[in-house]
Amino acid sequence: MEDKDLVSKVLAGNQMASRLLIDQYKRLVGHVVARLVDDNLDREEVCQDVFVKVFKNLNGFHFDAKLSTWIATIAYRLSINFLQKKKRRFREDDLEKVSFEIGIIDSELEDSDYAHFIHQLIMQMPDTYKTVLTLFHLDGFSYPEIVEITGMPEGTVKNYLFRARKKLKELSAPYVGKEIHFI
Repeated sequence: MEDKDLVSKVLAGNQMASRLLIDQYKRLVGHVVARLVDDNLDREEVCQDVFVKVFKNLNGFHFDAKLSTWIATIAYRLSINFLQKKKRRFREDDLEKVSFEIGIIDSELEDSDYAHFIHQLIMQMPDTYKTVLTLFHLDGFSYPEIVEITGMPEGTVKNYLFRARKKLKELSAPYVGKEIHFI
């Protein structure tokens, strides 16, 4: 179903369309929120808040952007607001703090293990890095869409994406060619 048809059915009160909207965008919302909010219960709360806000403000959505971009923007901003309420502040010097621990064993690295390994590296990155990295590479958003979602200037998004890729390369370099065991 096209987004315009889906939105008009939701606005008309169609419960099946509302469920479809949630099903269609819950993965995206989960990704955006999980990149910023660490605790599982907090994530669930923020994800629910995102959909409450989506449904509350859906009548004000005029397709100036893609529906997925609009929803991701809400998820990002609510996550940031949640973190600020928890007294977590973003500082520039936090961007360089990255740590990661991993053990090495004598078994073959499988694709799923490799994906888990990369995910663990990404999760150890500063919030701004992991946000732009996952929005671009995992969720497939373009630079302008990431700018709209995060409110950061395009140059900043590109800079953070460059730094995140560089940091990911640095973090993974010691393990290239080695077999990994996840602790």
